[in-house]
Amino acid sequence: MNHLQKAESVLSHLKSSYDSEGIRLPVHLHEPDFRDTNAIQYVSECINTGWVSSAGQWVNKFEQQLSVFTGARHVIAVTNGTVALRLALHLVGVRSDDEVIVPPLSFVATCNAISHLGAIPHFVDINNRTLSLDTVKLSDRLSHIAIKRENKVYNKESGRRIAAIVPVHIFGHPADLDDLMRVSQDWNLPIVEDAAEALGSWFKDKHCGLTGSVGILSFNGNKLITTGGGGALITNDDLIAKQARHLSTTAKVSHPWEFYHDSVGWNDRMPNINAALGCAQLEKLHSRLQLKRKIYSFYSNLFSKFSYCQVIEEPTGSVSNYWLVSLRLIEQDLSEVLALRNALLASAHSQKIFLRPCWNLLSDLPMYRNCPSGSLSNAKDQVLRLISLPSSPYLLGQ
Repeated sequence: MNHLQKAESVLSHLKSSYDSEGIRLPVHLHEPDFRDTNAIQYVSECINTGWVSSAGQWVNKFEQQLSVFTGARHVIAVTNGTVALRLALHLVGVRSDDEVIVPPLSFVATCNAISHLGAIPHFVDINNRTLSLDTVKLSDRLSHIAIKRENKVYNKESGRRIAAIVPVHIFGHPADLDDLMRVSQDWNLPIVEDAAEALGSWFKDKHCGLTGSVGILSFNGNKLITTGGGGALITNDDLIAKQARHLSTTAKVSHPWEFYHDSVGWNDRMPNINAALGCAQLEKLHSRLQLKRKIYSFYSNLFSKFSYCQVIEEPTGSVSNYWLVSLRLIEQDLSEVLALRNALLASAHSQKIFLRPCWNLLSDLPMYRNCPSGSLSNAKDQVLRLISLPSSPYLLGQ
């Protein structure tokens, strides 16, 4: 079969499977769901009492409930995941003109948070299995270009300090944190986990975001739970948590009536009204995680009949939230992969099935293409092969 016939065969089988499950078109990638929740009640309480901004009981409740679920000693709720990552990077010491090691395969916010501090992304290739940082390539890269001086790490080629490593848990699949921690310890580089997509994902016995120094979560409208817009830092480090709370509330020193700020801070705290929505969503988190695994099984069985594509599964020893169930095209020739991918996307969208390709590599974007980088052969290959499937929690019903 040529690529058009293959695409037609896949789409025909997908539509037939949707029909058998009673799934009606259009089918969107990942929609928020507020059915059977207390969202209206909790949000109305904020409006009726006037507690809608960055103070109120719901912010505290949301943080406490996230702490219980993740096992984090500290949770600091903020306005979005990008803000959370920028704050986390600042708190581990990233400053202007530093370099931060990141994978090229991620949403643009990963690099934007670095840029907002005046720092520079330094791209290291991904592992094909986890789709996050390849620890062998990371170790080799540091061995070739890095030097330790006065307990700091510098890039011999650029002269800049390398300040942190940011693994990303892509589609909710945990990165290989054991090996990353070994590299981190060898080079004395802090790990900041971008777990924006990974609420409910676990690496061994730790929730994603809690193996490194600090991690971040996102509660954007397309995430497993949403606060409309929102994010959080999670950490077991008391000092990082204390500084995060202080800096995210304009660095205001607590006082009954005086307004005194002891450093340059940010106005990052999550509004009470958003946290109220988040509390209602959290009440459904366990059931949604079960539904996500059901969706993964549905797609895994559906695509098992095709030799040229496979559904990506969680890495061994990890538990994924399967935020976006995704397909990997496994044709050998990349020109055939690209032709099949484009045919699948075009045909699906014309039939109102909103599959999505992976993001463009961050290293290919105009503002980041001149950043320091190792060989990115895996990322350049995988980015053409990945297609995310509609994965709304209630895709298959309740």
